[in-house]
Order: sequence, then C-alpha cells, then structure tokens
Amino acid sequence: MSKYTIDQFINQTKQDESENEYFELETPRMLEVNLDGQVWAKAGSMISYNGNIKFEREGILEHGLGKMFKKAFSGEGSSLMKANGNGKLYLADEGKKITIFQLQNESITVNGNDLLAFEPGVNWDIQLMKKMAGMMSGGLFNVTLEGQGMVAITCHYEPLTLMVTPDQPVITDPHATVAWSGHLEPEFQTDVTLKSFFGRGSGESIQMKFSGEGFVIVQPFEEVYYSQSNG
Repeated sequence: MSKYTIDQFINQTKQDESENEYFELETPRMLEVNLDGQVWAKAGSMISYNGNIKFEREGILEHGLGKMFKKAFSGEGSSLMKANGNGKLYLADEGKKITIFQLQNESITVNGNDLLAFEPGVNWDIQLMKKMAGMMSGGLFNVTLEGQGMVAITCHYEPLTLMVTPDQPVITDPHATVAWSGHLEPEFQTDVTLKSFFGRGSGESIQMKFSGEGFVIVQPFEEVYYSQSNG
C-alpha cells in the first residue's frame, strides 16, 4: 500500500509504546534503545530521541592509551558516542538492516563499519588488520565484543551465515564480510587470477579465509571504504 490518509499513515508507522526491552527493532532498519543509564553507539547514528539524554563523543583516553593508538590507525569509522540518561533513543545507519545479538558469555567480531550499538557491560577491543594495510585503502578494521549483553549490528539487505568447519574453510570478499565468530582469525590472500579478471588492483582479488570452526556473516553488497586522506 502506498496511498494513505494521514491517520492511516500515522497508525501504520507510529512507534510501538508496548516495547520495553533495552534494544528493540522499531522497524527492521531502526533500533529503539529504551535507555536507563548508558549505551555506546556509532557516532552519527542518532535519528531521534525523547526524554533526558545527553550525548558525548568518546574521549581520546577513555579506553586507555592502547585503544587510542588503534583508533588513530583505524580512522573515523570506528568513532563511538556515549548516550547517558533516560528515554527512548532511535539509531540507524544509512538504512541498513539491523540484527540484535544477546551475547551469553560469547564473543563476536564485527566489521567496524557495521557495529551500531552495544551495552556498556560488553567488553570490546579494536582489532587492526595489519596485513590489509598495503592491500586496500583504509576502513577495514574490526571490533571484537565479548561477555554478556546486547550488541546491534547492521548489514545491507538480508545477511547470510556461512558455517566454518575444520574440513570446510570459508573464503569471503572483505567488503561483503559483516561479522564472524570471535575466536576465528581470518587470513588474507590475493588471487592473481581474479585480479587480472576484474582488472583491479584490489577488490575481489583480496580474500579473507576463515579456517577452524565457527561462522561468518556476509551481506549481498560490497561496501566501499575510504581512508582518512580520501575523506
């Protein structure tokens, strides 16, 4: 349906007041945080809020010197903001589809560009893909989250989960890779045949290889990353 009266449209799209979970999907592409305290979110992801909420950019030394240096290398894409207070906070990221995970003493590694929000009790650390630095422009870094609490990630369109087994490694395009089991450590490889086939210096010729046991989440879309010098 694309034609509505004003009342029909309001009834169809208004927020659901019955929801009261800490993280709720208000729509498949908008996260509602029922805030009573604090939440970490991707900088620039706030769409709307009500109540008494204050926003603060992540302090340069907030998480210690080690993370500060990692963030300097990984660029602005990893910037977080802290929301404190009470009310309803709505978050979104370029219309990407949102998935909420309830970690139960588990760990998941997320491409830094696809991390939307997480509870303050979840432990996290930025993992730099050092071997990728000479292969691709900036933007490829990831965040490992572990412990107990909710984590919201985003992806373009519907995600697909691929299972990794000892006898069946999974190879992915880095630009389409959203998240994976926290204990998996991808290796990077270059396929010369693909490089010549696509006629590119990067892109499909660079692959992530996951070996062991776990899962990898991919999306039907290749994100374009930019280094700080490219904007």
